[in-house]
Amino acid sequence: MSFDDTTDPQMRPVHDAEVADTRRRLLDAAGEVFARRGFRDATVREICGLANANLAAVNYHFGDKAALYRAVISETSREMTEHYPPLMGIAPDAPADARLHAFVRSMMLRMFQPGRAAWFGNVMAREMIEPTEVLDSLVGDTIRPMYQMLMGIVSELLGPGADEDQIRLSAGSVIGQCVHYKHCRSMICRLVGEDLYQPDRIEQIARHITTFSLAAMKTLREERGGR
Repeated sequence: MSFDDTTDPQMRPVHDAEVADTRRRLLDAAGEVFARRGFRDATVREICGLANANLAAVNYHFGDKAALYRAVISETSREMTEHYPPLMGIAPDAPADARLHAFVRSMMLRMFQPGRAAWFGNVMAREMIEPTEVLDSLVGDTIRPMYQMLMGIVSELLGPGADEDQIRLSAGSVIGQCVHYKHCRSMICRLVGEDLYQPDRIEQIARHITTFSLAAMKTLREERGGR
């Protein structure tokens, strides 16, 4: 008598759990490899070896390497946004300076927390330098809504009369300060040491970026004659 675990009701939960476990291991392994090598240099063989999965598993679960990469970006982006939401749980109507600090802190934590967040930050850094077709959907689904949120905060801080260019440039300056610590990490560590990237120092940097940005926007507002 033949045995088919896809039709046996007692075996299906085990089968489904194994499928889900393999898929998760592939995503985790792929994230590490993509973070280390980038999409183009990553190989399915290395990913499957790290995941302890059959070489055909990527095709079975995702279709191909490109689809696996899209899944890594999409699912991990969602997880990071849920774990570190842009306002970190504070009320949307909280004072603008508090919302700016929450936004900066959220961004820094997504880039520098250990574990999954760490390799996701590296994947994203590579995507900025060597963009793939995934970047378009990522911008539309995740990055643009966050950017528009930051633009709203900055507009409020700059006050009435701030034009679109000043708002955009100020928002870019906030983001630029954050990503500086990501993209220039190798140089920064050689200049001041790895200690700067300890968790408590990341929090300190987030506070500094917020304070520095608030002071700059206050000056811009005053120069324009605003209060």
